[in-house]
Amino acid sequence: MRGQTIYGAAKAAVKLFTEGLYSELLATKVRVTVVFPGAVSTNITANSGVSSLPRTDKQPAITPLPVERAAQIIVEGMERNRFRGLVGNDATMMDRLDRLNPQFAGRLLFRQIKSLLAQ
Repeated sequence: MRGQTIYGAAKAAVKLFTEGLYSELLATKVRVTVVFPGAVSTNITANSGVSSLPRTDKQPAITPLPVERAAQIIVEGMERNRFRGLVGNDATMMDRLDRLNPQFAGRLLFRQIKSLLAQ
């Protein structure tokens, strides 16, 4: 996401690290879940400006998940031994878009952030 390249790279490193741990621990009883959080009502979300994205006909508002609900989704995913945990509708949508068409997903994020920064 524009303006958050270092943050995104750190998240990618955590994802790859987690996937590596999964592979290394397959022969053990230890299980690993990689979590992909969307907007959650934290200071990170507030400071990013996501909570102030306007609602329009073309772009619905993003409503950050309460911290408690995000935690519940993560714990449930771990308890069900899910490999991947998508937290929030926005994370699910962006995951699907990024898998189908990463360039489109990148342009979509660029437009959203650009419109936010123009305000």
